[in-house]
Parts: sequence; C-alpha cells; structure tokens
Amino acid sequence: MSERPRLVGINHVALEVGDIDEAIEFYGRIFDIEGVERAYGMAFIRIGDQFIALSVGGQSPPRSAHFGLVVDDKPAVRAALEAAGVEVSKGRFLDFRDPWGNLIQVVDYRDIQFSKTPAALRAVGGEALVKRPEARREMSAKGLLGG
Repeated sequence: MSERPRLVGINHVALEVGDIDEAIEFYGRIFDIEGVERAYGMAFIRIGDQFIALSVGGQSPPRSAHFGLVVDDKPAVRAALEAAGVEVSKGRFLDFRDPWGNLIQVVDYRDIQFSKTPAALRAVGGEALVKRPEARREMSAKGLLGG
C-alpha cells in the first residue's frame, strides 16, 4: 500500500456563474435535473452520487479549463443544446460553453471506461445502460471488468 492517498473519483465540479437561478434554468433546459439544493449562496445540482456546485463569480474561466459530464444519451444532449441555441462542436465530440464561458465536454456512459455500481446507476436512472464493445475491450485490458 502506498503512503500517499489514492484518487478514487470525483465528488463534484464547482463552476462560477453570473446568476445562480439563470444557471439552474440553463442547465435544466439541456439536462433532466433530478434535484437542486441551495445553501450559503450556492446551488448544488445533484447527479446521483456526485454534483455540480454553482456559485456567483466574477471572472471568465481559462479558455482551456473544462470538465466532462457523463450522460445516458449524447445525441439527445446535442439536440437539446442546438434547440437552446447553444453553439456545439462538430463531429463525434460534443463540447459546449455555458453562458458564463465554462467549457463542458459531454461523453456517453456506454463509451467510456468510467463505471458506476448498480446502486449508483439506479440512482440516476441508468440501470439499463450497457457498455459498448469497444469500451468493454478497453476496460477488460485494464482489468476494470469484474468476474
């Protein structure tokens, strides 16, 4: 065992926005938000066992700073962004900026090596999601598939 602690996941992502209510409304137009909690001048958008923390900030983020959201239906996210008039990247990648300049990359759960426990998947309504063959091969090669 290493003397240093290991990273085991991401608990939350914190974003600075111009207005918390506008940010909740914006993200609610794109994603099915299961719940929002508020405390101390902030809002927390729940994502099963993780969350996005929103706070009012004054500066734009660096142009290359970003985070990735895992979704159950990437084409539906692209359609929702386009319907909302949000500029999105072309091609197989799905990147967009929120109204405050935060860069978000969207990935499909079925295509990545990230894996949730059955209970965590149930919490976000994703119990029917099945990894695609390429993701399963990558996970197997790295010893990330059980049994």
